[in-house]
Amino acid sequence: MSQLFTKTLREAPKDEVSVNAQLLIRGGFIKKLSAGVYSFLPLGLIVLRKIENIVREEMNNLGGQEILMPVLHPREIWEEAGRWETADYLYKLKDRQGSEFALGATHEEVITDIARKYINSYRDLPLLVYQIQTKFRDELRAKSGLLRGREFSMKDLYSFHEDEEDRKKYYNTVENSYLKILKKCGFKDIIVAEASGGSFSKEYSHEFQIPTIAGEDLIIFCKSCGFAQNKEICDLRQEGVCPNCEKELKEFKTIEVGNIFALGANYSKPMSLSFLDRSGMTKPVIMGCYGMGPSRLMGAAIEVHHDHRGIIWPEEITPFGVVVIQIESKNEAINEKIKKTAEKVYKKLQEKGVAVLYDERENKGAGEKFMEADLIGIPWRVVVSERTVAENKIEIKNRNEKEGALISESKLLKKIL
Repeated sequence: MSQLFTKTLREAPKDEVSVNAQLLIRGGFIKKLSAGVYSFLPLGLIVLRKIENIVREEMNNLGGQEILMPVLHPREIWEEAGRWETADYLYKLKDRQGSEFALGATHEEVITDIARKYINSYRDLPLLVYQIQTKFRDELRAKSGLLRGREFSMKDLYSFHEDEEDRKKYYNTVENSYLKILKKCGFKDIIVAEASGGSFSKEYSHEFQIPTIAGEDLIIFCKSCGFAQNKEICDLRQEGVCPNCEKELKEFKTIEVGNIFALGANYSKPMSLSFLDRSGMTKPVIMGCYGMGPSRLMGAAIEVHHDHRGIIWPEEITPFGVVVIQIESKNEAINEKIKKTAEKVYKKLQEKGVAVLYDERENKGAGEKFMEADLIGIPWRVVVSERTVAENKIEIKNRNEKEGALISESKLLKKIL
């Protein structure tokens, strides 16, 4: 802990209104540079990379191949798809030669340009590629921490198909994969809601929504049959009644953490992405797009998992599984025993592959150490103190529990693992 590049704050920043930004900054996970722009410090980057790896594993399982596309996009490629003038969220700039560029807010144009160089025949399909990249959007409401940023992390998967039937089949596969990702990241209540394609597509889309009072979206949801729609596009003939089962509909505030779009030929036609089918006919490639923001998932996890003391990380994405805290004694001999015991526990946990944060700082009281551990949100707290060494025990406490318990060293690993 003495070597960790971070400092906790007692008070929340006055210019942050969202819980996720307040706790992440207080806990030393991120540092705000400007509205909607944050640096990820060591603790924050560990969490972000864990989420990215959960996402990456599922994308690979779907047959996706990872690539990395540029952030700097020439104007011409956005003009091909007809979005240079209509996409008002783009950051635009000129270089010293007068050429115009946009910072990548999304990558449909770029991936279509790549695909048209390599897709020629039905034998080249389906093609499934994804990236995890930094995106930039001129966001007018950058006030929700990691939930609505101007610079943020995004995973986008693009699929290329012979026809709509194959695209629909893959679309449903991705939907199931997204649910797996969200459950692995610690989300239990997940709503898959129908939505419009927005600025990305003329086709339909589905949003993956997490119910929470901190949400900016409003979802109409039927608990009986699972019907859900974003209220912005809701077209119910009989308000308050589910069109599928006629049961009562409920409204929920939610955070959107992922979306999937049926792009059809919206980009392949204007950008001349075509292939020769099995009969030798030239046809446009059918596309799908599937987005999920790792940094947004991180913010949403905190909005769902926190209390008055701080963050409560789900175990799958916590920066550390255990914090080992040694509490100093005024008795030098006892203090030496405390240190040896704490170090032994620390090394044993590491040997078993447990990610451990060791709070060995001197001249810090128990109260301050406990407060910081709760704020950071590590699932398990292990305490070695004068009391525990006197009883030849170790105190262990889960972040969700009010009281700790004394157990033997031999039972510690079993309890945590």
